[in-house]
Amino acid sequence: MISPQQLSELYQQACEVELQAFKPGNVSVYAEGHDMTVADFRLSAEVSSAPLCNPNYSLGEKIFYAVKATREAVSCNTNLGIILLCAPLVQAIAIKKPDCTLRQALNQVLNATTLKDAEWVFKAITLASPGGLGSSDEQDVTEKPSVNLTEAMRLASTKDRIALQYITDYQDIFDFAILIYYNAASKWGNQGWAAVSVYAGLFSQFPDSHIERKYGSQYTEKIASTMSNLSNQLSAIENPEHCLSLLYSIDQELKAKGLNPGTMADMTVATVFTVFLEEVINLALCNKNLPT
Repeated sequence: MISPQQLSELYQQACEVELQAFKPGNVSVYAEGHDMTVADFRLSAEVSSAPLCNPNYSLGEKIFYAVKATREAVSCNTNLGIILLCAPLVQAIAIKKPDCTLRQALNQVLNATTLKDAEWVFKAITLASPGGLGSSDEQDVTEKPSVNLTEAMRLASTKDRIALQYITDYQDIFDFAILIYYNAASKWGNQGWAAVSVYAGLFSQFPDSHIERKYGSQYTEKIASTMSNLSNQLSAIENPEHCLSLLYSIDQELKAKGLNPGTMADMTVATVFTVFLEEVINLALCNKNLPT
């Protein structure tokens, strides 16, 4: 239904929307940081899109070769979480039947992962070398897995929000984040600011795995309170640019402490990508039902 080229374009558009969104603590067109630039992220989206959307690759191969292309292009981990979240969505849209939803197709993908997928993903994670990864007693990514990818994610899900999506059919996205996106986009007519609302909404409810891997939970409660305040202010105003001074203040505070909410940023990309895929699905359905 969607060509690899169209999928690639939607993926890159979702990555660009996230960069246009002022996500305090993270990299955006408003403020770079953590020794990474907007250009790094744009290049990462571009080079990872072809392997990610290659219909001849398995789920695990999509993830590994997308991470490998990124590593070769920018020599740092800009998009591991994005790739881990977007690859199953790409796989889902490829197998989706007309009578099922995107989330139902995603469930089929996640229930069909293999040991080989886990091997590819473990290699991808090791190659990306995300900050604060450390070691694990079960299914350590530096060793060969003995379970399929979804089961490996289940074991990691208590301490990793991205892994948790693999065992909940992306519950945080489908049941929470896309609703925030649609409401904000309807209110403001701007994809970037809708993505800011998603980021703030997610961050007000859930701890960031990337931060907690590096610093434990010492900042979790304070950040949740800050983001809840931001989320409430965004909900109350007619012009989101009135929040810019608050966004700059939060951004400087987080970056001064070295806090990078990478997981929430990754979840934001995946939310926007999901919205784009559902829009294409709905458009195709509308066209199908038009009288001839």
